[in-house]
Amino acid sequence: MDHALLEEMFRQAVAQAQPALAVSRHLPERPKGRTIVIGAGKASAQMARAFEEAWDGPLSGLVVTRYGYAEACQKIEIVEAAHPVPDEAGFLAARRLLETVSGLGSDDLVVALISGGGSALLPAPAPGLTLDDEQAINRALLASGAPIGVMNLIRNQFSTIKGGRLAAHCAPARVATLVVSDVPGDDPALVASGPTIPLAGSRELARQYAELYQLDLPAPARALLAGEDNPAPKPDDTVFARNSVSTIASAALSLDAAADLARERGIEAAILSDSIEGESRDVAQVHAAMAREIAQRNRPFSKPVVLLSGGETTVTLRGKGGRGGRNAEFLLALAIAIDGVEDISALAADTDGIDGSEDNAGAFADGTTATRLRKAGIDPLAALAGNDAWGAFNAIGDLLVTGPTGTNVNDFRAILIR
Repeated sequence: MDHALLEEMFRQAVAQAQPALAVSRHLPERPKGRTIVIGAGKASAQMARAFEEAWDGPLSGLVVTRYGYAEACQKIEIVEAAHPVPDEAGFLAARRLLETVSGLGSDDLVVALISGGGSALLPAPAPGLTLDDEQAINRALLASGAPIGVMNLIRNQFSTIKGGRLAAHCAPARVATLVVSDVPGDDPALVASGPTIPLAGSRELARQYAELYQLDLPAPARALLAGEDNPAPKPDDTVFARNSVSTIASAALSLDAAADLARERGIEAAILSDSIEGESRDVAQVHAAMAREIAQRNRPFSKPVVLLSGGETTVTLRGKGGRGGRNAEFLLALAIAIDGVEDISALAADTDGIDGSEDNAGAFADGTTATRLRKAGIDPLAALAGNDAWGAFNAIGDLLVTGPTGTNVNDFRAILIR
């Protein structure tokens, strides 16, 4: 029963972030000239379809989404590419996107539909770099455990499209950016590395972060990072003066919707934060400690209660051959920490329907999970050490598989204490 309720809360959170609901509320003013729609991200095809249905004037455009995430559109072309490591299709799509917004005038409008995942879907290597280099940079960042803000500042140094460069290329056209936010704190410049929004942060800071996280970058990338070539536009550049940015869906709104549902079911809800970052296994330890305190001492919240949180945790790869994303890793660490504690059940899932690179959105865990894993011949501690959370939850049938959801406001975590 608790699994069904947790999944219902997850689906309520996802429903709140659906582009069909959000886009129509944030339509920009119609231009005198043309309307060109561009976009990138795991929710951008759904945003494109919603925009087509809501817009009452002529338009055309090109949007890039992840393989398997396309939607049928009449006027906007949808292209699919790879995520989380970019591929040739994304490389060619990024070139076409730049061509699409070339030669526009001051009476034209560019509508940018941006959602999480766009960083990988728009590989546009800086001069002197290749697609292979950008792929290597992405792999190094994904394995580093760096938070999303750090990753995007570093990615920004190696691109001709990120960090506001795409919007600068649209000038003198006006750019209206609609964002489905998947980043902690909802800074729109961090979503998809901000192709239409300049990102604050210097080259020197990017160098410091690359050293701090010991990134294994290819030689051409190291050389570029050491110099000052390919500078990004500054946030106060006049080229952005007429542009607008609207965050149309976010983790905060989705968590509120899940909390409302829990209360309708007679369970109090406590939203811990919509912007939690850090190592998945470490974040799990904190959540587990709070859940145990409530289960055993009825504080700091009274039972029954569901603890809700969002944001984007990270996983530093320690093992080889393990499978699983940050939500499954969070749950495996949580399961170990609540082993044997009754009346605690949890769900953690990515709101885009894909946790990491596997086919599941997330998984379920409770006080019996670790015991059931051991009965299935799996040592939970060994699975966690090898980053094989997917394998662990798959073995006991506790994966949550939803398929692509059509949106992306990042991680959703719910811990129910009866």
